[in-house]
Amino acid sequence: MKINRIDHVSIAVRDLDAARRVWEPLLGKDRPDDEYVHQGEQIRVARYLLGEVGFELMESTSPDGEVARFIARHGEGIMLVSLNVDDTRAAMQELEQRGLPLIGGARRFRDCEFAFVHPRAVNGVLLEVIDDRGSAAGK
Repeated sequence: MKINRIDHVSIAVRDLDAARRVWEPLLGKDRPDDEYVHQGEQIRVARYLLGEVGFELMESTSPDGEVARFIARHGEGIMLVSLNVDDTRAAMQELEQRGLPLIGGARRFRDCEFAFVHPRAVNGVLLEVIDDRGSAAGK
């Protein structure tokens, strides 16, 4: 599996607006490079481009969403590391051949696909592979 770069790192937060007030001055940004709500993943995201790597603050839009459950178990903090690959489905096949369990199948977002490796297989980190061909800010 060819890894092109770290695509993004995501921080799970309880309150996105409060987190933005903390992080934006630290990142030297006055607003996110991209803001969106992903209904399927039940998240509201503020994404900042730092070189070729995205830095995301994620807030759950549902009390039973994955981000809310993560915060309930672990508190706020780094939830996800995403690796940019050429082809998500090919990466999934290789990961499965290596015995790494995936969570569900490939998922669509904008013009790309992404998939998750179960955290128990990778030191407690939710690992994502994504074939986003745009800039890191474009996810």
